[in-house]
Amino acid sequence: MDVLSEQQRRKTMQHIKGKDTKIEVQLRKALWAKGYRYRKNYDKLSGRPDIVLTKYKIAIFCDGEFFHGKDWEILRPKLAKGKNPDYWIPKITRNRERDEEVNKKLLFEGWTVIRFWGKDIQKNLDACVKAIEEVIFEIKMEPEEIGWEDMEDEIGK
Repeated sequence: MDVLSEQQRRKTMQHIKGKDTKIEVQLRKALWAKGYRYRKNYDKLSGRPDIVLTKYKIAIFCDGEFFHGKDWEILRPKLAKGKNPDYWIPKITRNRERDEEVNKKLLFEGWTVIRFWGKDIQKNLDACVKAIEEVIFEIKMEPEEIGWEDMEDEIGK
């Protein structure tokens, strides 16, 4: 199915970065400058999020438009007409499915998931940071869970 030799494919794949991409570094630097501390490529969570704010249970993914299928309804027909559609269409379809599975699993575990497209980070970095700060603000404003002991103390007064 692959038109490249094993050595050519290996060389090509070695140049694809899985972590510390430009968009990730850009967003991390902006968050660090604002005083937010995080974990990067956090392998204790499903999907190994690019940035994790453990204090607030926020998982942030920085997705590339091509590999994660932005505007899939437009991209898919272009890929079908292009070179090697038998490889790219299933690959990107599976990436999109995996992203959705990871989102659901993290949400079930009580995490907030934020996904940004690479171009959004590059062109609107301040807006991305603001979106994260808004989520942090909402989390801070959520009422604390009250335990039974606290409830009994309130009732007994």
